[in-house]
Amino acid sequence: MAAETSEYLKPLPRPTPFSEPFWEGARQHKLLVQRCESCGRFRWTPQLACPWCLAEEYEWREASGRGTLYSFTVIHRPPDPVAFAGDVPYVLAVVELEEGPFMQTNLVGCPLEAIRIDMPVEVTFERATEEISLYKFRPAR
Repeated sequence: MAAETSEYLKPLPRPTPFSEPFWEGARQHKLLVQRCESCGRFRWTPQLACPWCLAEEYEWREASGRGTLYSFTVIHRPPDPVAFAGDVPYVLAVVELEEGPFMQTNLVGCPLEAIRIDMPVEVTFERATEEISLYKFRPAR
């Protein structure tokens, strides 16, 4: 019998000084996104300048964590035969947050036959390591 391991085998993000606020928020189970201080629009992914008004002033704001399923695909073939083998099939999704930005994510906690475009979803977090929690979405309760 093989020994169990608690080591996380999947690739993990490598926070940079620029993305660290997001990953610190995720570690605390908060979904933080940038909000432009000039035009007030929320954006994802983290960027230096606002894509709408080009202002460089922004703040990290906690998002509601709610949104709708914009698009999805079901992955049947694991990208890594060891790390992802137990996950297939899994759902790669794009969620539109209530605040506006689109986020690529995984949809969890939902039978494949129940997935529908525009279904309400909410964020959930998976603790991968002491330092990293990953954001995922599930059907809204």
